[in-house]
Amino acid sequence: MKKIPNKIYLSEDEIPKQWYNVRADMKNKPAPLLNPGTGEVMQFEDLRPVFCDDLIRQELDNDTPFFDIPEEIQEYYKTYRPSPLCRAYHLEKALDTPAKIYYKFEGNNTSGSHKLNSSIAQAYYAKKQGLKGVTTETGAGQWGTALSMACAYFHLDCRVYMVKVSYEQKPFRREVMRTYGATVTPSPSMNTEVGRKINAEHPGTTGSLGCAISEAVEDATTHEGYRYVLGSVLNQVVLHQSVIGLETQTALKKYGIEPDIIIGCAGGGSNLGGLIAPFMGEKLRGEKDYRIIAVEPASCPSFTRGKFAYDFCDTGMVTPLAKMYTLGYDFIPSPNHAGGLRYHGMSPILSQLYHDGYMEAVSEEQTSVFAAAEQFARIEGILPAPESSHAIRAAIDEALKCKETGEAKTIVFGLTGTGYFDMTAYEAYNDGTMKDYIPTDEELEESFKKLPKINR
Repeated sequence: MKKIPNKIYLSEDEIPKQWYNVRADMKNKPAPLLNPGTGEVMQFEDLRPVFCDDLIRQELDNDTPFFDIPEEIQEYYKTYRPSPLCRAYHLEKALDTPAKIYYKFEGNNTSGSHKLNSSIAQAYYAKKQGLKGVTTETGAGQWGTALSMACAYFHLDCRVYMVKVSYEQKPFRREVMRTYGATVTPSPSMNTEVGRKINAEHPGTTGSLGCAISEAVEDATTHEGYRYVLGSVLNQVVLHQSVIGLETQTALKKYGIEPDIIIGCAGGGSNLGGLIAPFMGEKLRGEKDYRIIAVEPASCPSFTRGKFAYDFCDTGMVTPLAKMYTLGYDFIPSPNHAGGLRYHGMSPILSQLYHDGYMEAVSEEQTSVFAAAEQFARIEGILPAPESSHAIRAAIDEALKCKETGEAKTIVFGLTGTGYFDMTAYEAYNDGTMKDYIPTDEELEESFKKLPKINR
């Protein structure tokens, strides 16, 4: 067998030319979006005031297995793709495990994460439609950074509502966005009607992705020539992110590698959905079987403690209703440092797959996650983002289980980005001031009481 290199690189010609739509192979499709006012299924025309036309078509299509990637997007992908699939030889040795550990590293671009895969696609379709600009939200700042880069490339105005705690914790991430021409506003703000309402109801709130989504949607729908774009959760985003899994699958096949366990961090579901998409397709078609693990923060445990129900995708109740695992639209997560995972709900695609038993989920406390992050950084030499470190934590735990059992399982996880703008969090961990927070059952029940009453 050929020696597997530390980094498996594909050629530019091997970058996917199509996105894979995992919904085409799902027996139980994700439930449709509903109009929050009428409870009726939302159609193309209903969504046009909020989203770009071509993106709506991708959002609603449950049957087309592959979508061609436009040439302009392919050309931009070539500036930072393909990304390497890395063998964690040093980590395996340090853990003294028979397990073989691989990670797909998506941090080799200025945005620092996988988010550019979808931002460039969404900006392209906005430009194609002749729009002036787009609005969005961002948690940790990686999506906002990626979108600001994409908008600069296509000469679009970019308005970003950044979760207030992240805006304050990560000023340099904010400045990268501004450098690329974006306007960045801490959310909830006093600039929108919904922002003023949230501030009145939750004085001193540190914000959430749900709050920021509400403000971005209001901004888009009240300004002509603008549409709202989202960095996670939506079907279209999982579709665009499938380039991660498709490249991973190609790289593994080059060396005849068969993964046993596939692990990804989970907030809204973009990177996890993208990483697992082609592997889940094989599983759904009965061709192969994999153990797929979603890893989420214990402070925002939508999979492991949420309800599978219709809910608003935002705190201000201005978005369509989606059926997903949710903690409730009114749930304001703890201001922990995994900003990109600070969201109350989960992708409808992943929620349906989890509900149907095709994947499992675990939650991890923040201090344990940062312990894994520092261990990985010292051994593998990459400073990981806090979000990615949830996957690292689970991968290490699974490798240590292999050490106990003697099984040489092959583990693949997604390293979604770098943590160079997360040094406030690393400082708190190193100083011993970082705290773990786990919501009580009583807190969650209060939030669940407010879920919309939908009989579907």
